[in-house]
Amino acid sequence: MKLVHLTRLFLPLSAAVVCTGCLDSGGSGSDDTRIGRINYQGLSGLTYTTNSQSGETNEAGEFRYYPGETLSLKVGKLPVIDNVPAQDFVSFLDFQPELREALKTASVNDRGLKDHRPVEVRLLPNNTELQNRTRFLLALDWSGNVSEGEGIDIRPRVIEQLNAAINDPDIPDTLDFTVSAQDFSAADSPANRILQSICFYPEDDRLCGAPPSPQEIEAAQSRPENDEDLDPNTPYKEDLQSLADRIREAVRTLEDVDSEQAENYLERELASISNHYGRRYYLEDYLASHPASDTGIKTIGIRKIGGEAALAEIEAVSTRPNEIAVHSWSWQTAEVEYYVAGDTGGESDILINFRPEDTYRWIDKEIRVIID
Repeated sequence: MKLVHLTRLFLPLSAAVVCTGCLDSGGSGSDDTRIGRINYQGLSGLTYTTNSQSGETNEAGEFRYYPGETLSLKVGKLPVIDNVPAQDFVSFLDFQPELREALKTASVNDRGLKDHRPVEVRLLPNNTELQNRTRFLLALDWSGNVSEGEGIDIRPRVIEQLNAAINDPDIPDTLDFTVSAQDFSAADSPANRILQSICFYPEDDRLCGAPPSPQEIEAAQSRPENDEDLDPNTPYKEDLQSLADRIREAVRTLEDVDSEQAENYLERELASISNHYGRRYYLEDYLASHPASDTGIKTIGIRKIGGEAALAEIEAVSTRPNEIAVHSWSWQTAEVEYYVAGDTGGESDILINFRPEDTYRWIDKEIRVIID
């Protein structure tokens, strides 16, 4: 039985040496490029190009770029996105210009402060292009099940088979992620035809072979009732049928990654990126105490680990303004001013909310102020 996965012959392995985990660079000598990442947990195996750099995303999904450049990504020879602004983290929402624009307008949370997270969550189930692209990329993961804390692992063997598939003139060499979800995930859609041409097992695995035909199964002998009568060199009818079923079940399609799985994956990644940004910043103090008689203006500053806290916006509120009142805030100095307004024994939390200039994401911190 010839080892082909359903309808496709595998191309021989490339003679080129594949360096997994490497981050290629477009230049030589000293390298002052920045390192960006696709999502938080990463997406490995993508070919990337910027205005000056090119290479393959490593296990962390990293790529090199200079500020102001744009990023294009491919899986093998198959385009994924084109001309997306390169930055520290590029999420799947950043792939689409209309979503990037929507993310610029934050909503207001129940504390009366700006918050980007409800906007992210609202966009996830309501954009067909986002859902289609996410489902396809998740389906290319080697394990087929990207769990929490894991990135998407697109291996060289998968890319090799994908390239072989799109070299077939009967299969498009591009995917239209903007079509309806029904058309994108139809049994004979281009995306599914590509996936069905890929075996997500080692090349010599029996699941990568062509399934026994109905004629082969029908012509085979049935298994004898007594085990001692079994011939180890005889392919029995029941064994061939079992193998055929296993091979067909191993064929991956978009049905294996539904919209809920895609949405859950996106939510995890976006939350992880937000948490990462939040960990970069801290307040000078998280607890302060002042006597009731000290009604002068006090200042609390925002600091960034390993750099300057360059902010685009800031706001602050006191949970008990009759005790501790917010006087003013400044994005230029990254500071909030407050003063004591109550009596001894009073206290309040000051909620400080700010947006760094390099992201649409809002970060919230708080300080407890006690009147002693």
